[in-house]
Amino acid sequence: MPTEAEWTAAVDLLNATQDALLIAHINPDADTIGSALALGMVLRRRGVRVAVSFAEPASVPESLAGLDTEGLLVPPSRVSAADLVVALDTSSLDRLGSLAEHMATARATLVIDHHVSNTFFGTHHLVDGSAEATVVLVLDLLDRLGEPVDAAVARCLYAGLVTDTSGFQRATPSTHLRAARLVEAGVDTASLTRSLTGSHSFAWLGMLSSVLGRAVLLPEAAGGRGLVYTVVRNDDVAGIGPDEAESVVDIVRTAREAEVCAVLKELRPGQWAVSLRAVGAVDVREIAVSRGGGGHRLAAGFSVAGTEAEAVAEVLAAIG
Repeated sequence: MPTEAEWTAAVDLLNATQDALLIAHINPDADTIGSALALGMVLRRRGVRVAVSFAEPASVPESLAGLDTEGLLVPPSRVSAADLVVALDTSSLDRLGSLAEHMATARATLVIDHHVSNTFFGTHHLVDGSAEATVVLVLDLLDRLGEPVDAAVARCLYAGLVTDTSGFQRATPSTHLRAARLVEAGVDTASLTRSLTGSHSFAWLGMLSSVLGRAVLLPEAAGGRGLVYTVVRNDDVAGIGPDEAESVVDIVRTAREAEVCAVLKELRPGQWAVSLRAVGAVDVREIAVSRGGGGHRLAAGFSVAGTEAEAVAEVLAAIG
């Protein structure tokens, strides 16, 4: 949890800057994009020159594009040096991809994050591993800046909150109170939640059929707690948005015979992203960290190189 001195330092940085670059992590989700856009909107209204970016993929996921109502997002090729660089929802420097180089050239850097595995890179930090989402910290920061939260900012914050808590399944009472405040600010929760998690192309159904059809249940894995896993190949997502495959893990995890689920998604030939989810006592963050990844106790991930068979074997070895 940030100290008062850290909060004060962050407020002072933002009050002093006239030029800020806000960076989301690679393969951005609603928490990192929502955090960056919410803070960016407020800073722009203060007269700060603001850019929001992420290193990869080439475009923002379709489900998140509607959050950028003020045109703050710019491709990495158009990012220039900034006086202040803020990394949001990013546990380590490598999660910034090619944009990490801007951390070294800025006058000051601020890391706002809720991952327990945060490496405290950068010069200033607002890190709280007990927060359900980075948007929680951003909302508290806006309050300390004395900035009102309007409907556009609230939508960005709510997007991170609803997704990182799996629809508030992992939310504390204080998080529900924050959500209520955002709704009061003007968030249309039904419309926003549908655009984030409840709307897919028809082709998504075919992808889902293929991917779920190859799911495997291993009751003895994970120390006898059970594992269900599947693989998403490049061919499966041809013709649909790459972000549409992100929902697979939340469907696979519903198998009640297993406390752990893993989804291996092919990024490119020989390179895989592994998403882990758990219920009960299994700490998947520890599993991910052991393979160079990170995350949270019930939701984490890491990368694997090799053929499909090699990647699956490594995942099974990591889970046990």
